[in-house]
Amino acid sequence: MARRAGPLVGIIMGSSSDGRVMAAAAEALDGFGVAHEDQIVSAHRTPSRLAEYARHAEEAGVRVIIAGAGGAAHLPGMIASNTLIPVIGVPIAAGASGARAAAPPRLAALGGLDALLSMSEMPTGSPVACVGINKAANAALYALKILAVESPALRKRLASHRLAQHRAVVRESERMRRSGVRAHSRLRKAR
Repeated sequence: MARRAGPLVGIIMGSSSDGRVMAAAAEALDGFGVAHEDQIVSAHRTPSRLAEYARHAEEAGVRVIIAGAGGAAHLPGMIASNTLIPVIGVPIAAGASGARAAAPPRLAALGGLDALLSMSEMPTGSPVACVGINKAANAALYALKILAVESPALRKRLASHRLAQHRAVVRESERMRRSGVRAHSRLRKAR
């Protein structure tokens, strides 16, 4: 993908505590050399900033927004309702950041299911793509696929990435075949 001055992907999250999960998206994009910008945009605490970010992203030429949020997880849907840029939601499990969950233990025990349902069940009109709980790297890979529609070079790098994954699994399978599953599992635990 040709280098440009501005970011192609916006990574936003509801609070800094979501950064530990969302860092996986940044790492994946960095691995493919795709420029991104990372910001905290709270749907509840800074609604005017959310609308401002949506305008900024469109003006800056951002092509995809990855939005991570936990709990009620309004951020992906709210940003999607303010822009035509595709939005990929990352549901974040309460406490995934290592910080103490704000909700009582019985509610935090939903393990991100609340956020997942909030994102995946968006009403018709403001769709949000949604990956699994804490799967920010998958969100980045999906964003890369969207970008690859217009970039043969990025499409080629994604194909190489997929081939490398295939070869790694075949190598691992061969090691397991030779040593047996129990011995192989013990070796992996020792690593």
